[in-house]
Amino acid sequence: MALDPAKLSLYLITDPHLCANIGLEHTVEAAVKGGVTMVQLREKHASTEDRVALACRLKPICAGHGVLLVINDDVEAAQISDVDGVHLGQEDMCVELARQVLGDDKIVGLSVETVTAAKKVSEKFVDYVGISPVFATPTKHDHKQPIGFDGLAKICAISSVYTVAVGGLKLTDCHDVLAAGANGMGVVSAICGQNDPFAASIGLAKSLASYEKQK
Repeated sequence: MALDPAKLSLYLITDPHLCANIGLEHTVEAAVKGGVTMVQLREKHASTEDRVALACRLKPICAGHGVLLVINDDVEAAQISDVDGVHLGQEDMCVELARQVLGDDKIVGLSVETVTAAKKVSEKFVDYVGISPVFATPTKHDHKQPIGFDGLAKICAISSVYTVAVGGLKLTDCHDVLAAGANGMGVVSAICGQNDPFAASIGLAKSLASYEKQK
């Protein structure tokens, strides 16, 4: 798939606990209506079967708003549910095999935490990298040392593929993320943890858009 970098602008990563009060589907629907451009279904403790079922419920919601949907870690679930692709960590299935399984018309994203890891990324197999953690975040307990905006800028500068900043980011960080060179901002609690995910998404989307207008 020829990935449009604009689709990475406001990238929502779901969290089952933070979405529990409102519900996953309601949260995602509110978010995409508010301006989210891409959704990553992250259900760390679910089975492949459960991830497929969730993905099939989210697909029409995302597709109806022109929003891409990828599944975290589970290549099999991504293949069965026929979503737009997969996002992999450094310890998950290798990107070469994921690309072979999913084919060239699907998206493969990869998490990177260091300049060294980013330099090893091949655009032949990977469409974008998620650079993390910019800041510490309670939604991911096993993250590496936060890299801050300086670290983000260094990785963006050497990346051969599109970039999404991830990790503890909120509304006030939108301009700094883009100024560091990232194509988009990945958020969890800035949307999933809010009482009104629609309003939260609108605020984030407007802030990101306002930076682009200032350039």
